Amino acid sequence: MTEKKCNIGYTTGSCAAAAAKAAVTLLLLDKKLSQVSLQTPKGILLQLQLQCCYWQGQKTICAVKKYSGDDPDVTNGILIYAMAEKIECDIVIDGGEGIGRVTKKGLQRDIGEAAINNIPRNMIKQCVKEICALADYKKGIAITIFAPEGIQIAKKTYNEKLGIVGGISILGTSGIVEPMSERALLDSIKVELNMKAVNSNGNIILTFGNYGSNFLKEHFAIDIENAVKISNFVGECIDFINTLSVQSVLLVGHIGKMVKIAGGIMQTHSKYADCRREIIGVHAAMAGANSEVIKNIMETVTTEQALFLLQKHSEIVFQKTMETILQKIIEHIQHRLQKEIEVNIILFSEKMGVLAQSKGVEIFLKKYQNIKKTY
Repeated sequence: MTEKKCNIGYTTGSCAAAAAKAAVTLLLLDKKLSQVSLQTPKGILLQLQLQCCYWQGQKTICAVKKYSGDDPDVTNGILIYAMAEKIECDIVIDGGEGIGRVTKKGLQRDIGEAAINNIPRNMIKQCVKEICALADYKKGIAITIFAPEGIQIAKKTYNEKLGIVGGISILGTSGIVEPMSERALLDSIKVELNMKAVNSNGNIILTFGNYGSNFLKEHFAIDIENAVKISNFVGECIDFINTLSVQSVLLVGHIGKMVKIAGGIMQTHSKYADCRREIIGVHAAMAGANSEVIKNIMETVTTEQALFLLQKHSEIVFQKTMETILQKIIEHIQHRLQKEIEVNIILFSEKMGVLAQSKGVEIFLKKYQNIKKTY
């Protein structure tokens, strides 16, 4: 029996960008669109249908309906609106009704700003610039993204816990939503693990996803196609590696995921467990941080923010904390492995770069770079 192919969807960021493109097209070219072509960061060209496109005084408003494909998503079916108006200069992007506002430090946007993340903002700006160039328009455009249903939808998300109140976030790094059938995804990861083990002389690089792969490419000049993206399936992938002819493994990951492994958590999706602050706090205490610092760490929203507080307190304590977390990660992975396989780790953060790495990383990377690419 052939397995049914899953349908992909598109992010709230793609919806917002497409709605903005249509609104600016109506504003500057007086052309009402029924659909919008949108090039996503993933490289996929989307054709998104407009649910409405109209003038409201001197402003234009258009909307796109969010579609999540076969991926379960509380925002599926919600209307994402964009309102466009002329201003004197610049492209200004803000959120209106149903779009959350940031109330805590440590997120992509500053306190008080609309929760429209960086990649969707860039997508919106590119769309606006494209139409401004077509219209030979030299002044500014203000875009307001709003989603009236977002107020109620946000109650089903973790936004308030993260420090985003009043609505949903406009998100997305690739522009599309790829369905996550866990078993099908894990099966495909296992196929890739086996292929990489065979073609790399038993030396495998693992990342959680694009984030780690891109970090490898930017900081270590390793082709991102050579890394196996294991998603959140740390334990099951380690179990499968036990069955392969593997000599060494390099796991590259952001502190937000990796710190969970330091607590023995081998499925890193947030729906299973989240003790990031607790683990950082314990290791910081062992490194000499005082109770006030630990208390502040426990009140942070993100691991990046926790690291900033710790480094501000003491560079020595910070480094000791990273080193003991690193060693605990290695210990838990080696415990899960049932045979002698060398384990190397690169632990990084978005803003601080490499936080810690195991002693064998440089030797591993040199060895890996000398392997002729055969896939």
